[in-house]
Amino acid sequence: MTAEHTQELWTLVFFRSRGLWETRVKKNKERQRKEKERLEKSSLEKIKQEWNFILECRKKGIPQSKYLKNGFVDTDEKILDTYGKNPQPQKRHALSDEANKEKNKFIFRLSGEQWTEFPDSLKEQIYLKEWHVYNTLIQTIPAYIALFQDLRVLELSKNQISYLPVEIGCLKNLKVLNVSFNNLKSIPPELGDCENLEKLDLSGNMEITELPFELSNLKQVTVVDVSANKFHSIPICVLRMSNLQWLDISSNNLKDLPEDIDRLDQLQTLLLQKNKLTYLPRSLVNMPKLSLLIVSGDDLVEIPTAICESTTGLKFISLKDSPVETIVCEDTEEIIESERDREQFEKEFMKAYIEDLKERDLTPSYTTKVLLSLQL
Repeated sequence: MTAEHTQELWTLVFFRSRGLWETRVKKNKERQRKEKERLEKSSLEKIKQEWNFILECRKKGIPQSKYLKNGFVDTDEKILDTYGKNPQPQKRHALSDEANKEKNKFIFRLSGEQWTEFPDSLKEQIYLKEWHVYNTLIQTIPAYIALFQDLRVLELSKNQISYLPVEIGCLKNLKVLNVSFNNLKSIPPELGDCENLEKLDLSGNMEITELPFELSNLKQVTVVDVSANKFHSIPICVLRMSNLQWLDISSNNLKDLPEDIDRLDQLQTLLLQKNKLTYLPRSLVNMPKLSLLIVSGDDLVEIPTAICESTTGLKFISLKDSPVETIVCEDTEEIIESERDREQFEKEFMKAYIEDLKERDLTPSYTTKVLLSLQL
């Protein structure tokens, strides 16, 4: 075979291989295009788009009436653009600038990862009524916090705090304590001395397994959030909080609920999703004010019929899968790097979901009882 024939043969092989390769590439692109179209038309994609749109609307303060029509979400981007150009007018009775300045004198704010400890000047401002500290690298709360006798609000979310000082029990006027998404592993018994506490948020610390019995003294508490920790049961002290209206103990290791849970006769909202529950006690039916109960149904094998058929207006919602696990988009998946980040995202999702349910209650066209089972 001459060199010329060899060259022609290799040329023929090259073009045939190239043609085969191009054909495969075209087929692969066509498959990807069809898959993309399938996902875009699927119910799952539609739900994802609607929830992302709702979250964006809530961030901008857009009222539900602007994007919800006859029970369906209108995902028209013009809604977001219009609101951005025409911000919602201030309330008629908003505080004047002068009054706001006066109020801010009693509020301490701090944020940013450049902060690893509280500034020294803080100890001289014992007249403060509120602390708002978030997204810092601060690990400890100073003992001199005991001097802040007028403190009403202590918001310390998303920091690196590893423990609460016993001096926190000296804050007799404290109403709100939020130490969510820190590194706490336990809670001091002295917190039970904060007799005027109304809201307690310990969510997202990932390692708390129990609460001290002394917290039974918190008779004014209406909201407790201990989600995203490692509780194996509802703490006894929580069952003794007689005014409790909201309890979020989702994303823990609960295997069952106490039979005497109905002693929480003021409870209105109970969030139990992402646990290991296999049954629900019938005593839940005996809670007259319970209006919203959310569980994850994957492990549940027994649910009292009376719960589903409740005539008290109870919304019983069983999530077959975690809504966020299934609905989040690929870009979001890349952002969520840790379990704590995922829990933060899921809490925002559930918050928007619950707010949506509440707003629908105000519209006469919706029923007062909902049995929803999400299986995505």
